[in-house]
Amino acid sequence: MLKSLMATGLICLFVAFSTHAQECAHFLFLQKNKVVEETIYNKKGEPNGKKVYEVSDVSTNGGTTTAKLNSEIFDKKGKSIAKSTSSVQCTGGAILIDMKMMMPDQDNQQQTYDVDASAQGNYIDYPYSMKPGDDLKDGNFTMDMKKGTIAQTVNMQITQRKVLAQESITTPAGTWDCFKISSHNHVGIKTGFITIPFNVDVTEWYAPGFGIIKTESKHGSTLITSIK
Repeated sequence: MLKSLMATGLICLFVAFSTHAQECAHFLFLQKNKVVEETIYNKKGEPNGKKVYEVSDVSTNGGTTTAKLNSEIFDKKGKSIAKSTSSVQCTGGAILIDMKMMMPDQDNQQQTYDVDASAQGNYIDYPYSMKPGDDLKDGNFTMDMKKGTIAQTVNMQITQRKVLAQESITTPAGTWDCFKISSHNHVGIKTGFITIPFNVDVTEWYAPGFGIIKTESKHGSTLITSIK
């Protein structure tokens, strides 16, 4: 009987691991060489630039799949103004997104010129089994930046995350069944002894098996517009 129970448990564990591995394999941000383009809009709804992600260095270790993302921001004239790297992980049925990807783009493009940055990042998680009404875990992220001789520290906290509904979102890149998620974002930019706070309520549409399709706030919005 004991051997039978142990065998059954191992089978269940193998099935669960295989299922999670399949979920990871289908997540587009974990597919090597995928190129995803996100258009950035200002608060008037006008295109104000774009961010391009390229997936590289996908690896699996101990049931966790990790991908490196190289991203580049372009202004509305198509000029490259910033480059960075971040990562995405898939483990235990949850997608973990590097909070560096959550940094506001709409009103901060001019601040990204000639900036060296190093982050002590944290991941924010999107559980596979989420449903409307769920409260999601908070996220916290700190990044040190240097622009010329000026050093700054940026701290971002994402709180009050709640799954509001399920909605279908269509963009030029496709149609997705998404979870609509609200959150409160607090960003503090510290220069010397002075910290400038920035608070905004954000709504995002997250598609299981892909990632964040759309975001909206009082400052503007973003939308996935191309996948190659």
